[in-house]
Amino acid sequence: MKNSFLFIFLVLFSSCKKTNPLDQRESIANTYYKKAKEIDQDSAFYYFNLAKNAYLEKQDSVGVGKSLVNMAIIQHYNGDYYGSIETSLEANKFLKNTQDSIIKLTLAASYNNMGICSSYLYEFDNSVKFYKEAIKYANIPENKYTYYNNLGNVLTTIEKYPEAKKNLKQALNTKNKISYARALNNLARAKFNENPQYDALPELYQALKIRQEEKNPYEENSSYATLSNYFLKRDSTKALDYAKKMLEVSTKNDSKEDQIQALQKIINLDKKNYFRYFGRFQTLNDSLQIAKSKAKNQFAVVRYDVEQKNAENQILKNKSFKQNIGLAALALALIGGAFYYKKRKKRLQQEKELEVKNTQLKMSKKVHDVVANGLYHMMIDVQNNPEMDKTRILNDIEKMYEESRDISHENIAEKDFAQRFINMITSYSSEEQRVLPVSYKESIWENIPYNTQLELYYIIREILVNMKKHSKAKRASVKFEKNDINLIIRYTDNGVGIGDLNQQKGTGIHNTENRIESIGGDITFEKNPTGGLIIEITIPIQSKYV
Repeated sequence: MKNSFLFIFLVLFSSCKKTNPLDQRESIANTYYKKAKEIDQDSAFYYFNLAKNAYLEKQDSVGVGKSLVNMAIIQHYNGDYYGSIETSLEANKFLKNTQDSIIKLTLAASYNNMGICSSYLYEFDNSVKFYKEAIKYANIPENKYTYYNNLGNVLTTIEKYPEAKKNLKQALNTKNKISYARALNNLARAKFNENPQYDALPELYQALKIRQEEKNPYEENSSYATLSNYFLKRDSTKALDYAKKMLEVSTKNDSKEDQIQALQKIINLDKKNYFRYFGRFQTLNDSLQIAKSKAKNQFAVVRYDVEQKNAENQILKNKSFKQNIGLAALALALIGGAFYYKKRKKRLQQEKELEVKNTQLKMSKKVHDVVANGLYHMMIDVQNNPEMDKTRILNDIEKMYEESRDISHENIAEKDFAQRFINMITSYSSEEQRVLPVSYKESIWENIPYNTQLELYYIIREILVNMKKHSKAKRASVKFEKNDINLIIRYTDNGVGIGDLNQQKGTGIHNTENRIESIGGDITFEKNPTGGLIIEITIPIQSKYV
């Protein structure tokens, strides 16, 4: 569930320091800040950004920090978790005087925001660290109880039950009924997860009753989710009933994330109606991911537009004839160099793509014989045998996989490549091994040659195959970033990693490096500081503009 109180809490606390009323810049900054608090989140982000820049000009670090924290919280609410953490970290740089009560309040909110975002990204160790920092700086008791609850909840998730219960008992000191119900529900969850024999129903029902009396459907859904989990191995019928109740309430309140969570539970419990609920789940999930991608892009555009305007204004203030001449000369040199480089690179790329196409033509028959016929046979077999044993299906897939190991390329239609790519990544995700694509949108493939797209498809697939076979990772993410120069793909997992990277570079890693080199890119393998592996791929962008 989203912590709906968080945004309201932060934007309502005092925003203005006592300043000279004749100071026009300070007045402008405060006006932007006040306006941001009075409008919807999308526009609020824009005005908080304007306020931040106005406070920067005035060298008001507290105003800058508060504006950035509010921007980070808006990003979090719209699913831009990595961007939200980055903005919070930027805010913390301006909040140095920890003796100031407003700074402590803002820092606590910033760390709490990073804790929430980290938990959504399954980076639970970071989440614990951030929540502890939030508690450290919290100077309002009710806020501190909220942070204790959040910390206890994530500690339960990583099965540190004694510490989780200790923090959740602290959270029970709250005087707020909704906060009390939340902490009580989470404490009961920690207890029955630690001891499956524990009877948590009295506490769970009490938490649900409070939430219903307070008429808070979002919190009510949290109770239904916990009750469904509680009955999962005790009474599947009741588990399904609570999951359906959660779906009913979340549908009335148009809470897509709660609907998705409820549908996931129902799909696992109601096998007879699997396809009906799965189709609804898929539609909702696609819609939510598109909305999050649009929001993230919107935030980036807002920040870029404002920064661009500031940069242009600064240039107008400081420009001189000599500077303009220098810039013009540099621009001409860059344009000339870029034109020559682009023309030469295009010629080399055309030669390389022709070679690849010739190779793929030779292999197309083999692809058809090994893969297409094998898939068709499996499809017919499954259709004819609805109750087919999973082991048999997995054996057939494994056999086909082994037969196709010597095929270099798959004939993926260019028109649906972007969707096939994301489908390939998500197909490796399961309850035991979560694979999370981050910041993926179809537009990232613009100005990327199709041969490069194909190579990246096979490289990422090889990485995910190795993750499944060797890493023992429970969580992995594939993050996509794109700027004017490069496309960057960053793979991270929390598995066993690679002991000595130089000594253990086998054929697979060398082949991957050669593939990246063939498309003019770069790849690095690093140990994840928190355990596991980090692989970063950088591909230069062939822009259609000079």
